[in-house]
Amino acid sequence: MFPTRLLASSLILVAAATTADDGNVVNVYSARHYDTDLALYERFEEQAGIRVNLIEGASDGLIERIVNEAEFSPADLLITVDAGRLWRAEQAGVFQPVESTVLKARIPAHLRDPEGHWFGLSKRARVIVYNKARGLPEGVSRYEDLADPRLGGTICMRSSGNIYNLSLLGSLIEHNGEGSADEWASGVVANFRREPQGNDTAQLRAVATGECGVSIANTYYIGRLLGSDDAQERAVVEGLGILFPNQEGRGTHVNISGAGVTRYAPHRDNAVMFLEYLTGDDAQTLFAEGNNEYPVVGPASGPIASLGEFEEDAVNAAVLGANQALAVKTYDRAGWR
Repeated sequence: MFPTRLLASSLILVAAATTADDGNVVNVYSARHYDTDLALYERFEEQAGIRVNLIEGASDGLIERIVNEAEFSPADLLITVDAGRLWRAEQAGVFQPVESTVLKARIPAHLRDPEGHWFGLSKRARVIVYNKARGLPEGVSRYEDLADPRLGGTICMRSSGNIYNLSLLGSLIEHNGEGSADEWASGVVANFRREPQGNDTAQLRAVATGECGVSIANTYYIGRLLGSDDAQERAVVEGLGILFPNQEGRGTHVNISGAGVTRYAPHRDNAVMFLEYLTGDDAQTLFAEGNNEYPVVGPASGPIASLGEFEEDAVNAAVLGANQALAVKTYDRAGWR
């Protein structure tokens, strides 16, 4: 039997799930909605003898809910996507620090909060994509090169308010400084083919059809198309060239899905045990494959493995959230909407 699966909008259901509490339970608030995650939770129940109550919802809504529930929250663990959201949750007082030799040993230092409030469990790379028929524009090998005037009228992007773009710019601010980030954002805006619109998949389609020449996208969107049963979706990737940027320098920007033990977790020890379980080799494979992501432990598998290996940026993921406010201001100054 799968773990108890509840809707985040139902307070009555959550109360019912946590009233008969014998201590052998962990209440997980998750922004991930994949059947492979359910299989993971079922295995944990079998191995640990601890029941998993799963409450699903959108990231920001779950964060707000835990804040509002305060010390009465049944949540033991919050799982969400993007380091920026993990940082927001930490800033809102959602998490408590965790000391675990297992987590420290298995999760690279740059993919976990320096104070132990949250831990990366899977990762995705933000890559440059280009129209394969046109070829890679001359001189493009870094994110910074997208501001080159020679790319004028060729770039398509999603909105500046998107968390992925905020995190990318947060990394550029950290590496190059706010002034250089201003110049980069303004340069990219000057090279726009159209106003920002759509999600990453929309950018991939626009580049594949030749409407745009260049864009950026998270690798898991590419993985979804590669693994699709729809030949038309697989054909989108066939029309793309894919570049892992900054391989001659700091490496490609990566972001994470991750989790942290909540501040008032009623079953703290169970939550830590569950986190440690999620870093195991088998669990890592399932957790990452659920969204075509890379595991934080071990090699890539599934469709994205075909994209090859790459060097990743080792800046701590906490920086991506800490620079969020500056990123918003930078995009606003550049007129990137």
